[in-house]
Amino acid sequence: MSLHEHAKDPRYGWVVLSVTTLGALLASIQGSALLIALPDIMGGLGASFLTVMWILLSYLLVTTAMLPVIGRLADMFGRKRLYVLGFAIFTFGSLLCGLAQPQFHGWDLVGYRIVQGVGGALLIANSAAMVTDAFDARKLGLGLGVNQIAIAAGLILGPVIGGVLTPISWQWVFWFNVPFGIVGTVWGWIRLKEPVLMPQGQTFDSKGSVTFMLGLTALLLAASLVAFPLVEATYVYILTAVGLASMALFFYIEPKIKHPMIDLSLFHNRNFALANLTNLLNGMARGAVLFLLIFFLQGPYGQDPLTAGLMLIPFGLAFMVLGPISGYLSDGYSSRNLQVAGLMIVALALLGLAQIGQDTPYWQLALLMGLMGAGSGLFNSPNTRSIMYSVAPDRRGIAASARVMLANVGVMVSLAIAFPLVLSGIPMGDLLKLFLYGGGISPESLALFMSGLHESFLMFFGVSILAVLAAAMCKPVKEGR
Repeated sequence: MSLHEHAKDPRYGWVVLSVTTLGALLASIQGSALLIALPDIMGGLGASFLTVMWILLSYLLVTTAMLPVIGRLADMFGRKRLYVLGFAIFTFGSLLCGLAQPQFHGWDLVGYRIVQGVGGALLIANSAAMVTDAFDARKLGLGLGVNQIAIAAGLILGPVIGGVLTPISWQWVFWFNVPFGIVGTVWGWIRLKEPVLMPQGQTFDSKGSVTFMLGLTALLLAASLVAFPLVEATYVYILTAVGLASMALFFYIEPKIKHPMIDLSLFHNRNFALANLTNLLNGMARGAVLFLLIFFLQGPYGQDPLTAGLMLIPFGLAFMVLGPISGYLSDGYSSRNLQVAGLMIVALALLGLAQIGQDTPYWQLALLMGLMGAGSGLFNSPNTRSIMYSVAPDRRGIAASARVMLANVGVMVSLAIAFPLVLSGIPMGDLLKLFLYGGGISPESLALFMSGLHESFLMFFGVSILAVLAAAMCKPVKEGR
């Protein structure tokens, strides 16, 4: 394995960050701005509540399912082309989303969100690997922390941008991405390079890719249908059986493949395995939190969608402050200790959120959201760094994609756990008020919602404690300076 000379140039790391940070910022803005636009999308397209939920979930589903395959392709053919292609597809998908028509009642928008998700998968799978390739080990944590600033800034800016653009037209929430996406595509094509020379003569693992994608897609779809039921329970059982059978076949055949899609031997590395387990558990612990808080702020707290979105700013602000600090510290101190500290703060915040009610003053909510953001920011860069430096350079694509895939799987499982607890038994009219219009739900629905909300946060507190234990089992390796 060798590196081109420009990879040793510290300036090239900031070139990579200029591209990957723009991609992370757009994706983050899109997610939070879309929450603000949902009432207008629902009214403009004549979509049902469940269709609106699938507009949110379809992107996450396709992104998660595609990540490992894209990570493997990046390790075979290089990261630049796939990343730039991802920027172009994400931009094209954003254009299509704004062209959705009322006669399809939102289902064409679900399809266009899948196109967006393909582009998002290409971006996400390569981002951390490209930053790792470009930065010296002594500055990698800082580079990863800067990317976190973009994600956090998107969480803060998204509700503002959504609130400004939605009154003009909900389509502009998607079209906002287009000019920036074009700039990112062109800039990435001109300035990105391939610092890592990939091994020659590799073959693509079609058997592993098909069985893994089929299994993961079926399992995630089953989890999504549990969270937002569209079909009879029989189909959920069938999807689960298909998913488990496909995954079992994948784990049977994968060790026999010369160039596997996922090199399972990577998980023989203790820190790689435990850091990924911690990442998965962290995704489960906090994946549904922002969704639940939006429900809470618009329902029991009686806020309109824009105000509810703005009330979430303490989370993004604390994330933005702690992310680069934690990244910088991880360049000189044990990643394990930083991960444990971050997860303990998240657990404390979740325990506090399990006590909130409609009379809780906002300063307490802001403090708890700030703790969630601070803990998440403290955890993320050291965890990413630990994973990326546990593997060889020509395995960083699959390592990066596996990391994000497991985090997304955690989010999907989190939603599958929380939403049935929170929404079960609540009439559709009150559901619409909770998520789309804000306030005014019946006392019976309010009691059901608050009981489910508290149970969900307590369950996530327990999962977060498990994540703390997993992180504590990592070896306290010092990397960098």
